[in-house]
Amino acid sequence: MARLILDRVSKSFGSQEVLHEIGIDVADGELLAVLGPSGCGKTTLLRLVAGFETLNGGSIDIGGRRVSGEGIHIPPEDRRVGIVFQSYALWPHLTVEGNVEYALRVAGTPAEERRRRVADVLAKVGLEGFGDRRPAELSGGQRQRVALARCLVMEPSLVLLDEPLANLDVHLRASVEAEFVDFHRRTGTTMIYITHDQAEAMALADRIAVLDKGVLMQIAPPAKLYAEPANEMVASFVGRGMVVPAAVLSGDADGRCRVSVFGTEVVVRCAPGQRETPQAKLCLRPRDLDVAAGGGVPCRLGRAIYQGGGFRLVVQPEAAMGTTLTLDVPDTGGIGLGDRVAVAIRDGWVMPI
Repeated sequence: MARLILDRVSKSFGSQEVLHEIGIDVADGELLAVLGPSGCGKTTLLRLVAGFETLNGGSIDIGGRRVSGEGIHIPPEDRRVGIVFQSYALWPHLTVEGNVEYALRVAGTPAEERRRRVADVLAKVGLEGFGDRRPAELSGGQRQRVALARCLVMEPSLVLLDEPLANLDVHLRASVEAEFVDFHRRTGTTMIYITHDQAEAMALADRIAVLDKGVLMQIAPPAKLYAEPANEMVASFVGRGMVVPAAVLSGDADGRCRVSVFGTEVVVRCAPGQRETPQAKLCLRPRDLDVAAGGGVPCRLGRAIYQGGGFRLVVQPEAAMGTTLTLDVPDTGGIGLGDRVAVAIRDGWVMPI
């Protein structure tokens, strides 16, 4: 286990800056997910922590030891960092036991200790009795566990996981997610989990760091990230947030303020110290909206999508026909395409300026 500190970490390839002054402090034993769209810098960040790339600025400390910084670059093999790749990268001609013990054999670990450590780590990942099988005889989830065991047998202080569930089908992914959570709970290993899948990050992580275009947008526990996005990018990327213009009519009062949105006044959540302003951004989630019996925001129905047990309505406010809102309802109530529907805004979040 190890605390990881990234202090103003920057990386460029030629004239292209890929990461800009990233600052993250990962607690000992924490599972941090790094989330963002393709090309945001997630994998580059992982490679910097692992030691495969050198910094252009800032520093990286692992377990109180500086491994990257000005004039310092500890090579990957001396960082005690384990990596689990998306592709598993298993030797097809070796058994499960052979794959797991390979690095120990190369390091010259005595045979008796190799056997003990391999047996111990296979038990930790739930693969007792699988030692003599080859990768081709295993399911995708089992191969991923072999890759994790191969990483853990070296007793790393920090584990980096590079989209480890990306090659699994949706049903298997859910079960392996649960195994990751259980394994992290049992071992307390510090983990950095790289993913572009927000549902995966929400299910696994203690905290989530959201990157976009090489910049850290926000870092927070999953529930806070969803409920209180720091900016428009996080709001729209996480949880299907809809960002709409609003005017704050009254400032913060115990975490609530009154706003005008699409010509309708509603009370929503806001950050401490929020002031009145005619130019604010309001984040709405589908759960914040409902069909109103009376009043509400006048809208027109653009589409009704059946989702099994209910419908997702896609509507456009009459005051802003270029804007789209979505809400989930148990049934359409007979509303047809193009019909008028009143939408009640039950809650929302005024994003800090």
